[in-house]
Amino acid sequence: MEIPFNHRQSAHCETGVLANLLGHYGLTISESMVFGIGSGLFFGYFPFIRINRLPLTAFRVRTGGIMKRAVKRLGVSLAWEKFRSPEKAMAVLDQKLVDAVPVGCRTGAYWLSYFPRRYRFHFNMHNLVVFGKQNGSYLISDPVFPEPVRCPHDDLMKARFARGPMQPKGRMYYVTHVPLQPNLSGAVRQGIKEVCRTMLKAPGPFLGVKGIRYLAKNVETWPQKMEAREAALRLGQVIRMQEEIGTGGGGFRFIYAAFLQEAAGLLNDDHLQRLSDRMTEVGDLWREFALIGSRICKQRADETETYTALAAILRQCADTETRLYQDLLARMDQE
Repeated sequence: MEIPFNHRQSAHCETGVLANLLGHYGLTISESMVFGIGSGLFFGYFPFIRINRLPLTAFRVRTGGIMKRAVKRLGVSLAWEKFRSPEKAMAVLDQKLVDAVPVGCRTGAYWLSYFPRRYRFHFNMHNLVVFGKQNGSYLISDPVFPEPVRCPHDDLMKARFARGPMQPKGRMYYVTHVPLQPNLSGAVRQGIKEVCRTMLKAPGPFLGVKGIRYLAKNVETWPQKMEAREAALRLGQVIRMQEEIGTGGGGFRFIYAAFLQEAAGLLNDDHLQRLSDRMTEVGDLWREFALIGSRICKQRADETETYTALAAILRQCADTETRLYQDLLARMDQE
């Protein structure tokens, strides 16, 4: 059995899966539009939360947050299920396929056998769409890949019940309602306003543009506070979270720039196009930070590429983003 399903590759699994599911039901929407409507852009530096014994840096809202906000603002209904029994979870999935319903699943990426081994890592919030089953293998639209892939029954079951942090517990979801005429303009404005307010006004020193400045302050002091190896490990963790996990900081800012470009056309507002260009420049700054930081980690940096220089780039990112969100919020408040 195979459901006709239009697979589109994307930069990020959560936004790509939702865009593809909505497209199946006639609501053609881009990954970047999903990201923007779902207020996906974010920053947080949490030294008290550890991933692999190193502080957590977040460049997007928590996993699942984009999807839940986007469907609410678009008037779309998603049904969610989770399971204790792997066998029951697979049986319910099979029945949905019989009913011609494509199903989104959260999985542990490490156990998906179609991933090349060198690209596997333990991340239990990877999203994909199952749209068929043939000869014991599932047909999967995984946004990471350019074409649909196949996954054996036992491998998908293991991925759906992967152990470790943020266990997926067989979670699956599927669309139950899509409005004929969603209020895209209203959804875009809501999404923009929430990002601006979060980045500018989130409480405490760890979130938004204040969080970027807090990270800059920490980065600058690492060489004095700890051994070179520990400093490099912490810096490497920030870069890894930025560039490898879930698209990363620079990547998310490029996606948001694409969203603003689409929003400019949708709202007939040329000023949003100029703000899109400025967001692209912010993404370039973050990529410069990652490039210099990677040289430091690999002991290939020249005398100008230091932790102090990295902190200066971060402060420039914070200052640039602050002005951008202020201008963006003022533009939305004029509507």
